[in-house]
Amino acid sequence: MPMRSNPVKTKLAAGETVYGTMIFEFLSPGLPRILANSGADFALYDLEHSGFTIEDMKTQFALCAAVGLVPLVRPPGKAYNFTARLLDVGAFGLLYQMVGSAEEARELVSWTRYPPSGVRGAVFGGAHDDYTGGEMADKAAAAMARTFTLALIETKAGLDNIDEIMAVDGIDAAHLGHADLSLSLGIPGQFDHPDLQRGIDKIVEAAAKVGKAAGGMAPTLEWGQDLLNRGYRMISYNHDMGLLGDGLTAGIKALKG
Repeated sequence: MPMRSNPVKTKLAAGETVYGTMIFEFLSPGLPRILANSGADFALYDLEHSGFTIEDMKTQFALCAAVGLVPLVRPPGKAYNFTARLLDVGAFGLLYQMVGSAEEARELVSWTRYPPSGVRGAVFGGAHDDYTGGEMADKAAAAMARTFTLALIETKAGLDNIDEIMAVDGIDAAHLGHADLSLSLGIPGQFDHPDLQRGIDKIVEAAAKVGKAAGGMAPTLEWGQDLLNRGYRMISYNHDMGLLGDGLTAGIKALKG
């Protein structure tokens, strides 16, 4: 049985646009099915700012497999052991926070690749290859082809070095981190500030120059449409806390008149 492919990576490489949401708070067995039924291509689970464990992710990734949803994850930090374990339990891609240089990007990519291309340790017949048999060389190649590596651009250093970061082989996409980027630029929360707006354009332009995609999280429909109009092709529409909070707030407010 061949390893499952990554349709998000394939679609973006073909110039298409993909949609999903970010998950910070709520995990349940039904979550991947609900997201898939809503038209989502992917779920982006956040382990940096949540209390989620790798065991939680192993369960969610298995549930994603059942409905054809692509599981992506932001690891708790930039360390080889986080990368290896999350890939081994079934992550299809990793969003690395605060990537600041090409040198750092190359090291991150090396953690996702088996020797001689990288340093990832090998386990086969486990969660990431659906507990199947097969030739080690074929599986290693399929795993590396499937893994989707994103550089989160959310610091001034990352923005200054965006062209060099996106030129790194194995960095598949840039991802805007608008909140942290505003902090790093000294304009916290000033999302309309010209410096941040220039940064948003710089990220997608740098990605496009090397035939790669740019993504971002859109807290509102207007924000999402703006990202699409600017050339972003990977859109996380809001996150679980925002979707529940916004929907419930609007409904209760309307019922109260």
